[in-house]
Amino acid sequence: MPGDMEDAAVKRAVLVIATLTAFLTPFMASSINIALPAIERDFHIDAVLLAWVATSFLLPAAVFLLPFGRLADIHGRKRIFGWGIATYTAASFLCGLSPSILSLITFRVLQGVAGAMIFATGVAMLTSVFPVGERGRVLGLNVAAVYLGLSLGPPLGGLLTQSLGWRSLFLLNVPLGVIILALVLWSLKADWAEARGERFDLLGTLLYSLSLTMIMYGVPLLTARTGSWLVAMGLLGLVAFFRWEQRVEHPVLDVNLLRGNAVFTFSNLAALINYSATFAVTFLLSLYLQYTKGLGPRDAGLILVSQPLVMAAFSPIAGRLSDRIEPRTVASLGMAFTVLGLVLLAFLGEGTPLAFIVATLVILGFGFALFSSPNTNAVMSSVDRRLYGVASATLGTMRLSGQMLSMGIAMLVFALYVGRVRIGAANPASFLYSLKVAFAIFAILCFFGIFASLARGRLK
Repeated sequence: MPGDMEDAAVKRAVLVIATLTAFLTPFMASSINIALPAIERDFHIDAVLLAWVATSFLLPAAVFLLPFGRLADIHGRKRIFGWGIATYTAASFLCGLSPSILSLITFRVLQGVAGAMIFATGVAMLTSVFPVGERGRVLGLNVAAVYLGLSLGPPLGGLLTQSLGWRSLFLLNVPLGVIILALVLWSLKADWAEARGERFDLLGTLLYSLSLTMIMYGVPLLTARTGSWLVAMGLLGLVAFFRWEQRVEHPVLDVNLLRGNAVFTFSNLAALINYSATFAVTFLLSLYLQYTKGLGPRDAGLILVSQPLVMAAFSPIAGRLSDRIEPRTVASLGMAFTVLGLVLLAFLGEGTPLAFIVATLVILGFGFALFSSPNTNAVMSSVDRRLYGVASATLGTMRLSGQMLSMGIAMLVFALYVGRVRIGAANPASFLYSLKVAFAIFAILCFFGIFASLARGRLK
């Protein structure tokens, strides 16, 4: 049948495009973590400012993800996705040419805005063309691509940083971005916009964006009164946002999804907690391996690759498993393994064997693989088709907000125990103690995440 063949071709094209994109941004994130000491040496910056090189991408990505998800539902997911890839490619090129730390952080912010367009639409396009029974498999493949990017980031990023410098990591994104954009323009003729014609909630978007910005910017500054005020004002702003969304006809976030859909609500909460507890692990271990253990970028990357390799291997299996049994069972088990790995890292010392670190990363990788794709399957299968964009963007917002909070906790711990000094010049004992404190906080967070995961209820 011609129609069936055409549908199959569109499915293949969307899967290839979404998978390539799922590789692109995680590769950037994990390779940059390896390059941070080299960036610190080039620009002579302290530990907190160094963390902003990674965090400056996450803040705008989290802030703009939900609004772009809504815009994609109204104006077309392919259109927003295409603009996102084009902007991300241009921003990567500009990051590679940055003459100062200020310009690098500025272009990383632009990358984050583009990342929001990509994250808001990639999974939504997949769920638009694949039915429920096939969704776990393709989401598992998508998550595996994420972990392949995370896997190649440390060793390839370390090798490139050591041989060609950190700027090469950004420039490597350019040809891949061009290829993805060409595939979008050539192979995707139709678009998906189930909410076409509905109004865009501008006031809600402003309330949401400003509130989230204040919270995210305030967390690392909690040691000062300014940080406390920013977080408090941000939380009040979110309360005002939720009240407004209950009244407006076409909200940027359908709060009924959160109020009347336990699977959707608790799956998103579990994602927020999981990413808050795990994202900064690679950032902290990269610094530990290079500053405390004295490894070069290449060797540190080879150690860190063990976690995402396990993620990539087990994510498709976990995705298929969640098509047959309750996603909450698989995801909650994954969260428990993650707690175990974080508890082990809280005992890190100067003489900790590298084999212990690799074994712990394998446990973390296995736990996260069991959690991620089943959790994504639960979120996307709990809503109607017309809400795929908002659902995908909500989950993405939880992921990015969690990543931002994870980095915020790491920056706060650095500010408390290391101070505003370069890590290389810091007291080694203070630096090591700050890592232990951070991992202990993450383990406690993730422990409570197990209960959020179990509380979501049955999907099937």
